[in-house]
Amino acid sequence: MTSKLAALKQWVQDVAARTEPAAIHWCTGTDDEYQALVSGMLADGTLTSLNQDSYPNCYLHLSDPNDVARVEHLTYVCTSNKDDAGPNNNWIAPAEGHDKVDALFESAMRGRTMYVIPYCMGPIDSPHSRCGVEITDSPYVVVNMKLMTRMGTAALERIEREGTFVKGLHSTGDLDPERRLIMHFPEELSIKSIGSGYGGNALLGKKCHALRIASYQGRTEGWLAEHMLIVGVESPTGETHYICCALPSACGKTNLAMLIPPASQPGWKIWTLGDDIAWLHVDDDGQLRAINPESGYFGVVPGTNQKTNKNAFDMITHDTIFTNVAQTSDREPWWEGKKVGEPSIDWQGRPYDPANGPAAHPNSRFTVSATNNPSYSSLAEAAEGVPITAIVFGGRRKELAPLVYQSRDWKNGVLVGAGVASETTAANVGEVGVVRRDPMAMKPFCGYNFADYWAHWLSFDKRSTKLPKIFHINWFRQDDEGRFLWPGFGENLRVLRWIIDRCEGRVDAIETPIGFLPTADGIDTRDLAISQEALEALTTIDIAQWREEMASIGEYLELYGNRLPDALREEQQRVTEELAKAS
Repeated sequence: MTSKLAALKQWVQDVAARTEPAAIHWCTGTDDEYQALVSGMLADGTLTSLNQDSYPNCYLHLSDPNDVARVEHLTYVCTSNKDDAGPNNNWIAPAEGHDKVDALFESAMRGRTMYVIPYCMGPIDSPHSRCGVEITDSPYVVVNMKLMTRMGTAALERIEREGTFVKGLHSTGDLDPERRLIMHFPEELSIKSIGSGYGGNALLGKKCHALRIASYQGRTEGWLAEHMLIVGVESPTGETHYICCALPSACGKTNLAMLIPPASQPGWKIWTLGDDIAWLHVDDDGQLRAINPESGYFGVVPGTNQKTNKNAFDMITHDTIFTNVAQTSDREPWWEGKKVGEPSIDWQGRPYDPANGPAAHPNSRFTVSATNNPSYSSLAEAAEGVPITAIVFGGRRKELAPLVYQSRDWKNGVLVGAGVASETTAANVGEVGVVRRDPMAMKPFCGYNFADYWAHWLSFDKRSTKLPKIFHINWFRQDDEGRFLWPGFGENLRVLRWIIDRCEGRVDAIETPIGFLPTADGIDTRDLAISQEALEALTTIDIAQWREEMASIGEYLELYGNRLPDALREEQQRVTEELAKAS
């Protein structure tokens, strides 16, 4: 198999000449191909077979201990003008970037098979999907891309029809952190990644294409590529609303996307359309709609159990690739928080010893097809996408941010998103627990200057009068003893219900300088074990704290200088003035 597209054939030949692989394999995306690749990796030790009775078709991959997370300090956006990348990105000039990374690709695939992976991000027949080709020397990447994207012959046929695709070149190299780079060339719609086999650095359809490159594409073409889940909330009467939520990694995105309505909420249903990325576009009627460019999940597994996320727990009992989890003595996967079994072998393949740290790496993962999810919605394949009622931003804050509040309007909502802050997690290399600004949960993923990104967001207000309402959530408020004030998990449906009721004009709210807060009886708390004191803390704001927060947001925004949209600066100043007047 090869391609009829001359540009693609030439690129493959050029890469092969530089990297010198022993063989070239064009991926077809078939199940037989998947099984052949799995068999090869079982034979060479890249994968280990887990207990096939209790976890059929499940396998374990253990990474090099120095290659277990995204490496933001080695991730670059290479634009002709440095200001186009912005202070939110590491920058190198394109020519220098190519020279630097190409030197590492010299003979990098010698003795290995070079895999050519045509893939489609989004439903294969959707006009809102975009295609790419990843070249890699990692069969582990190939099988993950099979689960995560629409990969293979159908994607190649679309690429040949359209004549355009995102180029992604990847090699694990020698896994030397000093020879590791993840380079993005948005003006060329290309990506080059070497020295890492970790998903966020190596599965180039995911963060690299579907967010960094796609965000740039979206600005050029008039749509948004966002780090958002897409969830459908169906009421007992059959009314369904679709909500997009932006939360940083390990802040409950997957749990929220697969939320199971608790017994206290009879008749409600949750439909999962995506757990990580949404591409948003305005249709001909002015309605904002979303597609999920992915077809699988690459989720953080520690903490997943029957209580926290039953759907996720159940869906990864078959046809799943695990990365960096532990094993029990009978070869079942194990991770902290699983609540079942005991670890015998840790994520580095050693006999488990608590003195060595967690049995499973805190950023250990599962890769699984979205169709495994019991709450999977077939509308994930809808070419036109689903209509979005609300956009929700959030983060992990021990104090300050209330449980939920609504922005005043679209412009204020963009400020809410731009000001999002959250505590860092194990999905990032670096210190854990540090509060940092993470606008729209896109800090590591926006492929261009945040100031231009916010201007792009603001422009939608001029394109439609039917835009979704914007909200902010925070499940992570704690009391002075460090106890969570809100029960979370399935009970978060109560907050989603309030959000929907606000969008439909069914409940009142309390106006404050930062936006609209729930009234005392606005959120349904029937049969919920929560004190009045905790509920009051969750639905009120500390004006003094918010004055400091808004000043901090203003300082952050000014880092973007003259490119900062005047409308955003003015909105921050307006909220600051209202806080100053408030008692």
